[in-house]
Formats: sequence, C-alpha cells, structure tokens
Amino acid sequence: MPFRSCSPLVAWVILPVALVSLPCAGQNDAALNARLASIAAAHPGVVTLYARNLKTGQTAALKPDLPVQTASVIKLAILLDAAEAIRSGKATLSEKLVLQKDNQAPGSGVLNDLDTPLTLTLKDVLTLMVVVSDNTATNMAIDRFGVSNIDATIRAAGLHDTWLYKKVFRPATEPMPADQPRYGLGKTTAREMASILERLVECRLDLNDGPAKPSDGPICGAMLGMLRKQQDRDSLPRYLETLDTSEQGSAIGNKTGALDDVRNDVAIIASKSGPIVIAAFTQSNADQRWTGDNEAEKTLGKLGQAVVTAWSPAGLDPSLIDWENPLSKSPTTSSSQ
Repeated sequence: MPFRSCSPLVAWVILPVALVSLPCAGQNDAALNARLASIAAAHPGVVTLYARNLKTGQTAALKPDLPVQTASVIKLAILLDAAEAIRSGKATLSEKLVLQKDNQAPGSGVLNDLDTPLTLTLKDVLTLMVVVSDNTATNMAIDRFGVSNIDATIRAAGLHDTWLYKKVFRPATEPMPADQPRYGLGKTTAREMASILERLVECRLDLNDGPAKPSDGPICGAMLGMLRKQQDRDSLPRYLETLDTSEQGSAIGNKTGALDDVRNDVAIIASKSGPIVIAAFTQSNADQRWTGDNEAEKTLGKLGQAVVTAWSPAGLDPSLIDWENPLSKSPTTSSSQ
C-alpha cells in the first residue's frame, strides 16, 4: 500500500470493507493554510481546496468537503473508469470508436468542427477529452463506458459526494440525485477529486486496495501522460512553469473545468520535495470573463504558487515522476512498509 509519511507513524484501522488511513496529528500545515485563506479572502467568489504532498504527508485545505460544481474536472472520474475498464480487459486504448454527427457537442474541443463519421481510438478520445477538454470526445467516452458504470466506479473508489450526472450539453437520461439541476454536469469536493488523481499518480487501480499488477503501471502512465499534455495552463500551473513545456516536458499534469462563474483545476506537480496533488475550485465568481486574466484563474495560480513555495522552495523537477510508468519509480512507496 502507499506510504503516507507522518510522524511518528501513520495510523491505520481495519474496517469491514477496506483498509483506511486516519489523519496524522500535526500533518496539516497551519502556516500554509493561513496563507491560502488570505488568498481566498481576497477573491470575489467561493474557494475550496485540498492539497497533499504524497511523499511527506503534508496537507493543506480550505473547505475541502464542501460540494461544488465540477464543470469539466469530472472528466478525471471518466479517466479513472477508463483505466479500470482497461485493467479488467473490458477495453483497450487501441479500440476504435466512431463519431457520428448526432453526438457532436458544442463548447470546448475540436471534434465538433470535424467531418463525420470519424474513426478514433479510445486513446485519441481520452486524450482529446483531457488536453483540450473536448466535449464531443467526452460524450464518446461516456457512451463507451456508461454514466451508471462511471458512477459505480466512483462509489467503489470510496467517494460519496462525487457524481457524473450526464453527457455534456445533453439532458440526464438516467435516474439522478435530486441535486443534479444545481450542479449540472457533475458534483465533487476538493478532497474527493484530489483522491482520484492520487489513485492515478500512485497507480492504485485496484478499488479494493489490493496490490498493483505490473500491467497497471503503463495504464496509469497513459492517463498521466494525457494530463501532462494539458493545454490549459492558466490556473494552478500559471506561476510555476516558465519553459515551453511542449518541448521541455512539463512537471505538471492537470485537468481544468470552467463555467461562466466557475473556474477549477486539479493538478499533480512533480516538486523536488515530492509529488504534490492540488484540487482547487472557485465558484460564484464575480469575474465571468473568458480571458486569460480572469480573476479566478489568477487566484488559482496564486494558490498553486503558495503551496509549492511552502513545500518545495527548491522548485520543480519533472523527472521525479515517471510519467510513463509510475510503478517503476514509486516515489510514494516505502520499502520498509
């Protein structure tokens, strides 16, 4: 199981269904929390956040269990379900999917502008869903795996406040919780969405918390590679990387989500102090401009900068995560566990 570094020891309790970690005393970073609260207080909107250094066990949080609108960040849950399907032999990245005109969706992405029918691999579809948040690709992935199956995977991962409600720009077609109209496409909390990304980074694909299989590493690597190629870097990565990551390779993999009054970002950051996961959400934002200097995106950038400055003053190093097979490096696994 992954090693959570705390002092003196990580506390574990055996429950009937799983082995669950309990918080460690002194693990939460009070000084960083104060800095994050100050940034959030200056923002004209509601901010929630959960951050964790997977090597040191440090955490920071702002209302981490408050349910929020996911916007496109829910696509991380689809990515997890796809990984589970590939792991169980129910899907392959090379399988072919055919886009038909009636499944094209407006909004972000490029597939809505292409001629149909169009044949893509599942890897193509998932990559477009992540790197340009393609809504049509998202609907193709949802058709492939099913809303109810994706939500079943979310439940099996131990999450209770995270839901995918429907396809993008389509009405719900399955029985939905009563709060669906409030949240739209999906609902989550900062803590729960961070846990989905943690699973991919630590390559814990067995939802019963069993041991990883050697074949799990490349599956997780494929998903992390997509996140690392994310083209929207205006939020959490905003002040962290100055290189041309398309040439140099990024130290950050992330998935954004946006609505008029919502800006969200969930990221894995390869810092020199250890892999850092940050899930940050802004809601009810006064600034609803769709520009690069949107106040919420700048606030997310400040939050990401504050976390990395506090926990890794030496900065970032993309080589500290094996983006192709995280099991080969296992930076969060202790040989003494």
